[in-house]
Amino acid sequence: MFFHQDATFEALSIHRVGNKAQDEFYILSDAPVSLEGDEVLPGLLMQYFMSPFAKVNEVYRLYHPNGELELNEIFYFARQYFKEQLPFHDFSQQISKHLYEVSNHPKIKAGEVYVVALKNVQIEGEEHDAIGIFKSENKETYLKVYPEQGAFMLEYEQEAININKLDKGCIIVNVEEEEGYKVLVLDQTNRQQEAVYWKDEFLQLRVRNDNFNQTGNYLKVYKNFVQEKLDETFELEKADKIDLMNKSMNYFKEKETFVQEEFEEEVLGNPQAIALFQDFKAGFEDEFDSPFQASFEIADKAVKKMESSYKSVLKLDKNFHIYVHGKREYLEKGYDEDKGMNYYKVYFENES
Repeated sequence: MFFHQDATFEALSIHRVGNKAQDEFYILSDAPVSLEGDEVLPGLLMQYFMSPFAKVNEVYRLYHPNGELELNEIFYFARQYFKEQLPFHDFSQQISKHLYEVSNHPKIKAGEVYVVALKNVQIEGEEHDAIGIFKSENKETYLKVYPEQGAFMLEYEQEAININKLDKGCIIVNVEEEEGYKVLVLDQTNRQQEAVYWKDEFLQLRVRNDNFNQTGNYLKVYKNFVQEKLDETFELEKADKIDLMNKSMNYFKEKETFVQEEFEEEVLGNPQAIALFQDFKAGFEDEFDSPFQASFEIADKAVKKMESSYKSVLKLDKNFHIYVHGKREYLEKGYDEDKGMNYYKVYFENES
């Protein structure tokens, strides 16, 4: 989906943004960083900034809750830059000041902000100009060993940056401006309270409702429906729920195109269950303003991403696990009066 191998840096500006809640400040540089004549640094920076995005599949949009895109500061300044109404370094300063204003959580770390102008970024088969915004928050200590006069010397550098560990970043691609551009985002912060400000408050993003998200969201909604809603109407054993989950996953694995009526008939089958699912799905669409299409191309990467969350294991006390991958009719549950315990009876042809 995203390729940076042919991309080049047009400009780079670096600033430092502190934590406003801690009465720290921001420091804006006076001019961009010159990369001319350096044959090594651009390659290292490209690895640091761009490589982590190679596995990013979700595409976002800049937006504003009021529906007015121009109220989104990142969109406002990005559009000015792309239209050559705002010089690059001025753009980078405005972005850094905006990041400072939203850095209000007491645990947000101060760090350097790198703003990059990019050429020939390829996304979904097309090349475009783009803007990269990155922040480094975590520093490490590095040792340097080198030979000197028949021996080896040792030095260290504290507060250094590991180019294989990008903390936060986003790439705004100059295409589909009227819809909020195509945006890729990365946030490696594990603490949710501190992390949310990057996506929700600084960038203000919403997921683009493409095939990848249609596929992933449909599987999520169906999973929640089976686990949370069906029990209210039907008496289901856990093995039945696993069977319903397996049927849906197999459908998405085997088909190239999702068709709503076909899915409901092949996977759910029961008219009452289908009606319940349609109501449950409609609630998701309303809450997240993300409608499902009646038919869409299934995204294999989204299926693989969701597969690990589709548990097909019956855990029996602490003694046994039964992995159910299909053939629900070959699994029977009962109760043994003499032992006073539940049991499962499993039918099979071959043992391996």
